[in-house]
This record gives sequence, C-alpha cells and structure tokens, in this order.
Amino acid sequence: MLTLAGVALAAIGTETLARWSETGTTQWEQAILDRLPIAQTARNAETATPLTALTGATTWLNGPPLSATSLSGKIVLVDFWTYSCINCLRAIPHVRAWDAAYRDKELVVIGVHTPEFAFERLTDNVIRAVGDLRIGHPVAINNDHAIWSGFANRYWPALYLIDGSGRVRYQHFGEGATERTEQAIRDLLQEAGTPALAPMEPRVAATGAEAATDFANIKSPETYLGYARAAGFASPEGLQKNRRETYDAPPTLVLNQWALRGEWTIAEEYTRLETPSGGIVMRFHARDLHLVLGPGLTGAAIRFRVLLDGAPPGPTAGQDIDAQGYGMVREHRLYPLIRQTGEIRDRDVSIEFLDPGIQAFAFTFG
Repeated sequence: MLTLAGVALAAIGTETLARWSETGTTQWEQAILDRLPIAQTARNAETATPLTALTGATTWLNGPPLSATSLSGKIVLVDFWTYSCINCLRAIPHVRAWDAAYRDKELVVIGVHTPEFAFERLTDNVIRAVGDLRIGHPVAINNDHAIWSGFANRYWPALYLIDGSGRVRYQHFGEGATERTEQAIRDLLQEAGTPALAPMEPRVAATGAEAATDFANIKSPETYLGYARAAGFASPEGLQKNRRETYDAPPTLVLNQWALRGEWTIAEEYTRLETPSGGIVMRFHARDLHLVLGPGLTGAAIRFRVLLDGAPPGPTAGQDIDAQGYGMVREHRLYPLIRQTGEIRDRDVSIEFLDPGIQAFAFTFG
C-alpha cells in the first residue's frame, strides 16, 4: 500500500505534493489512500469502459451530448478540470493545442468540468470561463461528480486517453508530461489507422496564469481560507467558525502562515469580509501568487489593493492588478496577483479590500 501511495503522489505533480507535505496528517493525506483505486484502474485499463459515465453529464457545452455509443471507434481524450484550479489552467493550453492539431485526425477531446467550490456549479460561470479560456472542444458539466465517479477519478487535472473500444490506454494526473501525453495520442491515432503524422513540434507558449509552474522556486502549498481545509492561520484570536470576529495580524509571519485584519466570518469554503475595510496577509515563497476570490451574494464589484513587502508591486504585478497594486473583483475566479522576476525569496503579501462582502477561497502558487 505504501508503494502504491508513493506512485499516486508522484503522478499528481509537485504543487499538490507540496500541499500535502506541508499540512501534516490531515484529510489531504487520507485522500492519498482514497486515491489508491486509481492504481487498480490503471492495472485494469484494458477492460475498463468508463465512457458509459458520460450519461451523468447534466449539461453539454460546445456541442450535443456525447456517449459511449456515439464515440465508439473514436480515440477520445478526457480532461477532468475545474475553472478556478491553477493546475487545470496550466494544463488547458496543451489540451486546446491537441484538439486543434488532431481533431481532423479523428481525436475527440472532452472536457469534464467537475466543481471544487460551490460557485463552480453555476453553469453561467462555467460558460464564461469556457469563453475566457478559448475552449472549443465539448465540455460536459459534471456537477454531481457522476462522470468523476465513473472514472474512479480523484484529481484535478486528470487526462484519460481511450481507444476505439472504450479502453483506457493512458492516463496522467496533474501538470506536466505534455510531450509524453502527446506521443501517446499520436501512437493511438496511428494504431487506429491514421496516416503518418507530421513530426511533433512545440505547440504552446503559455502566458499569464497558464504559464508553467516554476517548480525550482515553489515552497508554498495551496492554502485554503475556509475552515474545512484551513492550515497556517496565524491571527491571535484563533479561527472562529461561522462567526463574525474582529481579527488582527501578528507583527511577523513565518513562511506559509496567513492572517486576517478586520471583521470577518470564516465559513466552510471561504472567509468573508463583513465591513468596508479589511485585509489578508501571507508570507510565501514562489514566483507567482494567485487568490481565488468572489464578490459575495450581492454581486457588487469589490475594490482591493495588493502590497508586496509593504510596497506597491510595480513590475511584479500580476495580470489582475496595476503597478500600484489596485484591482477589482467582479466575478468568482482565480486572480493572478503577483509574478516575480529575478531572485525568488520569502515575501509578505497584503491584500486590502476596500468594500465589504469579498469571499476569499484559496491561495495558489506557481
């Protein structure tokens, strides 16, 4: 079992491994054991026919519903993703490129959007994200995780390559291995009778949040701000569940600690600002810092400002803020706030919200 757990960890990418190793013995480590059936699925790939689970889609985007019957004889690439997941965002440019390169060679790419947060269950939010991300392949809305369960999947992102008989012939969990995945696609297409393909060439020059992780410099794990998965909370008042509380931040933070300033309610999935002014501070070590945010129940836009080590971010500003650190939250999504250049070291970030109601879900890094 320990060997299988190690295989599972190796498959899902450095960022997720970092998250688990930093949080100690939590539900995330238990999730390693929960994910072991994936290894069994891999051993049984020659007989599995998980495409029957596509009937569990509640809605289809970019085309009519697909099924195991309509896909019989096709080579199919299934991508499990959710739109606020940074690992998924970094995989999507490659999935788009494979769809563009091999659609006319009879590859069918299917995105299975499986939500992590409640706001990702709203179809209008997914439709907006599909447009923003320039996704042209079919997307199955999988709000009840029926397709996820049918594949015995446990990862975001996860890729499954399926042959014309419905058998899983290749799978990859997490970021990376793009050349190996594309070679598997090409091998299966040629096995199915596709004429000789042109030489494989680099297809993606991703920018913004889609850019590849700087694995050499990432020392901060994904950090959730709702009480269900919170770790590293450092406000001296302690984490108070589902209760308005006035929080202070300590004078200093150690790496991967975070704290609140102002009056907040920490709910299961997120923390919500109750007054017109309040902040979140964190000490991190990574090239990129992102924060999953939403405008709250009223939907009104919320102003905020980001400071890095107490100063405007200038050239390190991410795509959702200006050089002075100012930005606006208008919808629920991931907001890229910091992209450093040059030496990467421990830094303190402060996000001050100028309006009430913000919902803050999770920090992610790259």
